Amino acid sequence: MRRICFLLVVFLALQFGKSLAQTDTLQLNIKQAEYLFRKQNYDLLASNFQIDQERADIITARLWDNPELEHENLFYNHETKKFLQTSYEYGQFSSSVAQLFKLAGKRNKNIKIAQFGVKMAEFAYFDLIRTLNFELHNNFYNAYFAQQSVAVYQQQIAASTQLLKAYEVQLKTGNVALKEVIRIKALLINLKTELIAVLNELEDSQKDLRLICGLAPSGGIKLILPAPENNPPITSLSYQSLIDSARVNRSDLKLARTDLEYQKMNLKLQKAMAIPDVELSLSYDLKGNYPEKYTGLGIKIPLPLFNRNQGEIKKAMTGIDASENNIRKQESILENEIFNVYKTVFRNEKLCNEVDPSFSTDFDKLISALIKNFKDRNINLIEFLDLFDSYKENTLQLNKLQQNRMNARAELNFVTGTNIFK
Repeated sequence: MRRICFLLVVFLALQFGKSLAQTDTLQLNIKQAEYLFRKQNYDLLASNFQIDQERADIITARLWDNPELEHENLFYNHETKKFLQTSYEYGQFSSSVAQLFKLAGKRNKNIKIAQFGVKMAEFAYFDLIRTLNFELHNNFYNAYFAQQSVAVYQQQIAASTQLLKAYEVQLKTGNVALKEVIRIKALLINLKTELIAVLNELEDSQKDLRLICGLAPSGGIKLILPAPENNPPITSLSYQSLIDSARVNRSDLKLARTDLEYQKMNLKLQKAMAIPDVELSLSYDLKGNYPEKYTGLGIKIPLPLFNRNQGEIKKAMTGIDASENNIRKQESILENEIFNVYKTVFRNEKLCNEVDPSFSTDFDKLISALIKNFKDRNINLIEFLDLFDSYKENTLQLNKLQQNRMNARAELNFVTGTNIFK
C-alpha cells in the first residue's frame, strides 16, 4: 500500500511539474504581440507623458498675467519713537496695484503655438508607434523562422544521433569502416555548431521582442504564425498609389508639416513681441503726495527705440526656411524608401509564388527515404551526406525566403504608414 501511495505521489509531482513547464512557455501570435506592445511598451508610455506635458503648456498659455501689488510703509517715526505707524496723524504709507495687458494678440498666438506643440507631440507619438511596430514585426518574424530553423537542426541532430548509434554497433561487428563513423560524428558536430549559432540569433530576436512588448526575461516564448489574411496581390499596387498613401498617412511627414505651421505662427508671435505691452496701475498715498490721501492712475509702456525684437524675428524666419527644407527632405526620403521596398516586395512575392507548395512536404518524404536507403546500404556515405546537407540547406532557404517575404511586407506597411498587408 505504501509503495502504491509513493508511486501515486511521484506521478502527481511529475504531472504538476509538466504543467508548470507548459505554463512557463508563452504562446504568442502577432496580434497578441501588437496588443502587448501598445499596452506595455515603455517608450510609448514615455511619449504619451510628453503629450500630456505639451497639453499643460496650453493651460499655461491661456493664463493671464498676475496683478502686482506694491506697498510702502513708514518704518520708524523718530518723533514718536515708534515703528510702522499707519495713522493719518503720525504715519505714512503708499500702495499701488498694477496689471499688465499684452497687446497685438500675444496671448492668443502663444495659445496657438502651444496647440501646435501638442499636435507635434502627437505626430511624434504616432511615428514612434509606426517605427516600433515595424521593429516588432521584424523581430517576431526573425524569431519565428529562427524557431523553424532550430526545429530543422534538432530533427537532423536526432536522426544523425540514431544513425551514429547504429553505425557504432555495426563498427564493433566489423560491418562498417571507422572512417564512416568518423564522418557521421563530424556531421553531428557541424550540425550542433550551426544550431548554437541559430539559437543565439533566436535569443537576440526574442530579447528585442520582449523589450518591445514589455515582457519579463524569464520563461520561454513559442511564436505562432497565423494563416495569412486576404492581402491584395502586389501587382495590384502601383508605385504612385503607395506614394499618395504615404503622403496622407506618414506621421513623420505630418510632423514636418506641422513644424512649418509652428514656425509660421512663431514668426507672427515674434513680430507681435516687437509691439510694447501696457501696464496700468492704481495707487494711493496717505500724505506723501498732493493732495493728501492721493489717489492716482498710472500707465507704463516701454518705448521701442532700440530693441524691436529683431533677432528673434530673424531666427523665426530662418526656422521657416529650415522647416520647408525638412519637408522636402522627408518627401525625398519617403519616395526613395517606397521605391526601394516596393521592388523588394515584388521580388520576394514573385519568388515565393514560384515555389511549389508541395516542395517542402516532398522533401520531408525524401529525407526519410534517404535515411532508410542509407541504413540498408543502398547508397554510399558520400551520397548520403550530400543529399542530407542538401535537404538541410533547402529547408533553411525556404524558411529564409518566407522570412524575407514577411519582413518586406512589414517594411512596406512601415514606409507607407498603412496596413496594406495584415
